[in-house]
Amino acid sequence: MKAPLLKVKGINCSAINAGIKNNDELDLSVISLTKGSVTAAVFTQNIFCAAPVLVAKNHLQNFPRALLINSGNANAGTGKKGIMNTLKSCEILANKLNIQAEQVLPFSTGVIGKQIDLSHFESGISRATSQLTVDSISNVAKGILTTDLVEKYCSRTFNFGGKEVILSGIAKGSGMIRPDMATMLSFIFTDIGSSQKALQDSLAIAVDQSFNRITVDGDTSTNDACTLSATNQSGVQLSQCTKEFQNALNGLTKDLAQMVVKDGEGATKFVEIKVGGLASTEDCLEVAYTVAHSPLVKTALFASDANWGRILAAVGRSNVTGFSIEDIDIYLNDLQVISSGEPSNKYTEKSGSAEMQKSEITIRIDLGDAVTSESVWTTDLSYDYVKINAEYRS
Repeated sequence: MKAPLLKVKGINCSAINAGIKNNDELDLSVISLTKGSVTAAVFTQNIFCAAPVLVAKNHLQNFPRALLINSGNANAGTGKKGIMNTLKSCEILANKLNIQAEQVLPFSTGVIGKQIDLSHFESGISRATSQLTVDSISNVAKGILTTDLVEKYCSRTFNFGGKEVILSGIAKGSGMIRPDMATMLSFIFTDIGSSQKALQDSLAIAVDQSFNRITVDGDTSTNDACTLSATNQSGVQLSQCTKEFQNALNGLTKDLAQMVVKDGEGATKFVEIKVGGLASTEDCLEVAYTVAHSPLVKTALFASDANWGRILAAVGRSNVTGFSIEDIDIYLNDLQVISSGEPSNKYTEKSGSAEMQKSEITIRIDLGDAVTSESVWTTDLSYDYVKINAEYRS
């Protein structure tokens, strides 16, 4: 059974149905941060980022006191009106919480190209702010979902100087997943005290080894964002326990990132592509992503077909030089498939098929003697992925 999401002192939240999704699902969430909180964030690198991303970037340095999140409408590709609507929604929430509009960070996820209906925010924010409670973070985990099948959340704790520090995080994401900054949407909270710079540095490190290592379909969203809010309620300062906090945050973001992959649209397999032996970690990642994004590799994974030639071909077309086919060893889990560029004498079609039948698979690719190694987590490509995305706006 999954461990419960731990409460973080200084965080009050709510999630309601405001009618944005045109059904009875939760689609509008408000998170209130206690005075003195500090927030760090990373955002999508897609140059056509959505209106709420533009506004949130501008508001980040104003000591945010609230997060406003809607699902069902991305408010992306909506021009100046989209930005004005976002600013107005921040103003509505700020008036209810008696804070400045510039202290609200807005986030949206859903269909691209539709203007938001502010009437949903005007009535919904009033109801949401009247229901704020420390117990509602699990409802927010539901309220941020779109095509996701499950809520994604986890907590980590550590003790320092006899005091417990809590970290709790939630995430959403199932399709249009190839974060290049952050994640689809993820919100992390901790009761530690910190400067904004130290918190930003910690978040950047954690995101780089977690959310920036996952891909479902190779598409980077217009709305990706990840925040980390520290409420300064634990009696512990980040400057006192940088290593312990970073380890906890790294573990939490890695858990959330892998949950996103496992809930990938139509996914039937969770796959780690592990590449090592090249001159740099950047080269290792280039090869790993080339394999992870190959439709031929992904469909072979779905079919449980040990078609290792597709993996070999993907490695060969990656934008990396300095190795030859004689350098490559390929493994499916612990089964060696390719040895020095040729089929391993340990490999049989039967043994390869048995490994590909598993729901979790590691494809290990060794390309030299260097100690470098990087992993990317991905999924297979199924009929259901096509169906879900073909019918997304239906």
